[in-house]
Amino acid sequence: MPEFVPQQRISEFSNDGFEQTAWRLETRAGYVSDQVTPSYAEFLRTGDTAGEVDHPWFDNVRRMTGSGKRFERVRLVDKPPTVNQRYLLACARTNVAAGEDIRCLWRDDADRRGLNLSDFWLFDSRTLARFHFDGERTVGMELITDPAEVLRACQIRDAAWHYAVRYGEFRAAMP
Repeated sequence: MPEFVPQQRISEFSNDGFEQTAWRLETRAGYVSDQVTPSYAEFLRTGDTAGEVDHPWFDNVRRMTGSGKRFERVRLVDKPPTVNQRYLLACARTNVAAGEDIRCLWRDDADRRGLNLSDFWLFDSRTLARFHFDGERTVGMELITDPAEVLRACQIRDAAWHYAVRYGEFRAAMP
């Protein structure tokens, strides 16, 4: 059984605990944490949302990217996208405006390339924060510094980043 760390410990990394890059892989068809937000309810009502634009996350991303650090993420998307994935695509413009570089990859393309992906954060290619789920609910995260596991995460990052499409291009090409 992995040893889970408090969410606050992961937040410390995404706030000031990394030196150059914070890289995220999102692979789930949905996340309970999204489904309980006001912007998710707005999306269900209207079909669009900017997300939680006043969330402290965006201030942090602007501050970090303004100091030269990078926030990057790849999101896997099903064909057709799930409701939660369509929500994340709608919200992504706010993330991008704050300074994140978001790219998307069709799940079947990831599967075809044998990426066998699961959610994680990778900080400075040195620290892996692996998510654990029960369905769409995050049950915990573990911090990993084992060089072999971090190297595998770096390889997954590089492959996913190579094949993923920039958010704007992906969104424009969606039916």
